[in-house]
Amino acid sequence: MGSARVPYVSAKLQGFGTTIFAEMSALAIAKGAVNLGQGFPDYEGPAVVLEAAKAAIDGGLNQYPPGPGIPALRQAIAEHQKRFYNLDYNPDTEVFVTVGCTEALAASIIGLCDTGDEVVMLEPSYDSYSAVVAMAGAVPKYVTLRPPHYDLDLDALRKAITPKTRLLLINTPHNPTGKVLTREEMQGIADLAIEHDLIVVSDEVYEHLVFDGVKHICMAEIPGMRERTLVLSSGGKTFNTTGWKVGWVCAPPHLVAAVRTAKQFLTYVAGGPFQAGIAAGLRLPDEYYREIADDLQIKRDRICAGLEEAGFLTYKPSGTYFVTVDIRPVRPDGDGFAFCRELPDRCGVVAIPNVVFYANKDEGRHMVRFAFCKRHEVIDDATTRLKALTR
Repeated sequence: MGSARVPYVSAKLQGFGTTIFAEMSALAIAKGAVNLGQGFPDYEGPAVVLEAAKAAIDGGLNQYPPGPGIPALRQAIAEHQKRFYNLDYNPDTEVFVTVGCTEALAASIIGLCDTGDEVVMLEPSYDSYSAVVAMAGAVPKYVTLRPPHYDLDLDALRKAITPKTRLLLINTPHNPTGKVLTREEMQGIADLAIEHDLIVVSDEVYEHLVFDGVKHICMAEIPGMRERTLVLSSGGKTFNTTGWKVGWVCAPPHLVAAVRTAKQFLTYVAGGPFQAGIAAGLRLPDEYYREIADDLQIKRDRICAGLEEAGFLTYKPSGTYFVTVDIRPVRPDGDGFAFCRELPDRCGVVAIPNVVFYANKDEGRHMVRFAFCKRHEVIDDATTRLKALTR
């Protein structure tokens, strides 16, 4: 994010430029590097999910699907929320399908915020958060999570809330840190939301990717929160189908109406056959959900061991696809952006500089994020290259 004004780009979007994920993935292709930057798996999702999408194409589900999403998917999402969180949602009025969780975020913020409203969010944050807040004409306020454990400072959260605060935007399991908010932290957020009569937008896209017996808590599970929470998720991470971009919002009808009002003028609808595939995935047995988490935990341990051997200070995540490292033990100047820009040429690996996830750049300057949703041999290849670089 530079300081020079970009011609023709609106004032709201000055400074955002091209997303770092597009830039680094393009660099990976150009250099033939191992891409541990953007969070997408290099292995396929379950056959039942893929086959359901193919069958939907063959069955003629190729025109505009219904605006809220196909009925089979909305019903499957409602069943999923009941199955995992004992939450009852009406699939016709309280479940709304979007083009990935990114659009769910955008439609929620744009639909709910007026110019000058404040949105309190956790920092570091996925890079689209600040951008969609800007698109809405709202103002971001940040509460910083800090290593080694990235615990939430509830006093700092309380201080960030002002009379202008419209909503709290949270993310658990958290990208990029891998922090899974505890029940106590979630209760603290809930208490503040209720005290100040705030809406909570809860990005839970990594809900099933948690490790070491840690339990993901859905914000709407907390007493008093279902009526003021929009729960956002998607099928891309859970079913290894990130390119399908099928997400959703679960919320009371009046909050869904705000999302629908914005979303219908963004993409209107998308991905009918893919919606059918995700519906099939959501009905997979509990064993599937255990296995994907167990597999990623093994991958996490594998990459963390390799990164530690390469000399990085590594913060082991409790969830998500990602691990954050402090590069200063191997690069004393701590310039994570320069490190990631140089890495493809130096050893053929792509990573993401965490500084792009921070408003306060000093907080994340020395941090780098690696994705481990890759085959074992790819993880081993990348860490071998990194160890050769740092020795």
